[in-house]
Amino acid sequence: MRHRVAGRRLGRTSEHRVALRRNLAQSLIEHETISTTIEKAKEIKPFVEKLITLAKKGKLEHRRRAISLLGNRAIVDYEDGQSKKQGTVVGKLFSELGPRYLERPGGYTRIIRLSLRRLGDNGELVLLQLLGEDEPLKKERKPSTKRKAAKKRKASTKAKEQAEPVAEAEEEAVVEVATEPTDAAEEPREETPATEPEAKDENKE
Repeated sequence: MRHRVAGRRLGRTSEHRVALRRNLAQSLIEHETISTTIEKAKEIKPFVEKLITLAKKGKLEHRRRAISLLGNRAIVDYEDGQSKKQGTVVGKLFSELGPRYLERPGGYTRIIRLSLRRLGDNGELVLLQLLGEDEPLKKERKPSTKRKAAKKRKASTKAKEQAEPVAEAEEEAVVEVATEPTDAAEEPREETPATEPEAKDENKE
């Protein structure tokens, strides 16, 4: 029994699974797209993305860690029936793929389902690809559950309800300030008669 052991068995022993994972990861880094079954693609995808994260750091210790996990297979190109070495898998990982994804916070691969089925066991085939340089970043995800969406709606409505009385109070204060000088201007001023100083009656004396 598995007893909550992580990972897929894939019908292989542990040594065979490690070799399969390395082989598929090296092929993906070399060709940037491979065709395999959906189970193998889901098992390889996080492994490759961790290697690319190591390549983004780019130090010698990270290169050694990648070699210990992946191996360092040579990339060979055939021209006119002769084989020519074009570099290594780890060299391409650190020189090309690491700088390509410096500004991308994860999500370097994608799985594309195919309509084809594998002969023999009728397994579902997919394409496992590395993203290109011009691929846009993903948009912000919507809330995954209805509860989160309902919580956000309640929070927004509460904020609106709290903001409305404050806005109404501010409007009333503005209206009162605007009406005070106009009332004072409309009130007629009472003219007070000028008091003349009492003249001394010198003639009476």
